[in-house]
Amino acid sequence: QLQASGGGLVQPGDSLRLSCAPSGRTFISAPAAMAWFRQAPGKEREFVAGISWNGGIKYHADSVKGRFAISRDNAKNTVYLQMNSLKLEDTAVYYCAARRGNISRRQNYDAWGQGTQVTVSS
Repeated sequence: QLQASGGGLVQPGDSLRLSCAPSGRTFISAPAAMAWFRQAPGKEREFVAGISWNGGIKYHADSVKGRFAISRDNAKNTVYLQMNSLKLEDTAVYYCAARRGNISRRQNYDAWGQGTQVTVSS
C-alpha cells in the first residue's frame, strides 16, 4: 500500500532522503499519522520518526535526533525522511507506515511500505 524509496549505499557522514507515497490508487485517509521505522540485521524493528497529519507534531528517536528530520507534503501525499551525518549504525531496512489518528512509537500502524535498504559503509 505504501512505496518507500531513496535508499542506497553511502559513506559515513553522507546524506540521503527517503520518500514514501501510496502505491497505485491507494489513498491514505485523513487524518493519518505517518512514521518511519527501521530494522537492522539481527535486531528488532524500531521507531525512527513520526509526524502528525498536519505536520505540526514530530517525534524523532534519540538515536537520530539532530541528524534526521521527518516531513510531509500532503498535496503530494508523500512523507520524507531527510537523513544527514549518517553513521555505520544507521544501516538498516527503513519502512514507512501510516495509521489513522495520533503518532505511535509502537508498530500499531495500518499500512506499511515494503522497505528500502540504507547501507552506510566506509
